Amino acid sequence: MIDVYSWPTPNGHKVHIALEELGLEYNVHGINIGQGDQFGEDFLRISPNNKIPAITDSEGPDGEPISLFESGAILIYLAEKTGRLMPQDTRARYETLEWLMFQMGGLGPMLGQAHHFRQYAPESIDYAINRYTNEASRLYGVMDRRLADRDWLAGGEYTIADIACYPWIRPHENQGQSLDDYLNLKRWYDAISERAAVQRGVAVLADARPPKLDDAAKEQLFGATQYQKR
Repeated sequence: MIDVYSWPTPNGHKVHIALEELGLEYNVHGINIGQGDQFGEDFLRISPNNKIPAITDSEGPDGEPISLFESGAILIYLAEKTGRLMPQDTRARYETLEWLMFQMGGLGPMLGQAHHFRQYAPESIDYAINRYTNEASRLYGVMDRRLADRDWLAGGEYTIADIACYPWIRPHENQGQSLDDYLNLKRWYDAISERAAVQRGVAVLADARPPKLDDAAKEQLFGATQYQKR
């Protein structure tokens, strides 16, 4: 049985969607990052970087339990565990990993910064807003051009690369983007949004997340608390 420790954020949704797509049985444990659950000792044992998501699998490699943190690593693990959502062909496999790393190293961090400075920063900083909104536009353009002659990002099929990128595109308006400016990306986004497993995945823990972050939650997420030694 897989236990997933998560919260309804883009990184959390990656794993929720993959689990639903793969039809794996799992228990979900809400880690309320606005209340500081990510700093609890039990969670830090499986996620030492105090970030969601993390999983434990009682039936890991060779039948032995395993725990994993970092959403990209979890996606690779789940794909390899099931033999799905990752092409078997070597070239297509590396193409999939390439676009997964695009999300992990660029799309997620940069869109996250655009979202932060546009929505959560305590003061409006034009330089930061412009820098990260422009970088978001550039990355949207990269994906749009990639999807001009193909349905999916990598490997000629729907893979963990698509699953990784999709949740970060969902809050596009908060990143200062309109999908009407990226019609290939919009087609891809709409196709994924229509998948039943995706709809189930983004619904995981959705009711637990408050509509707005209060000051206490912002302190847990962005303040000095996260830098204290634990």
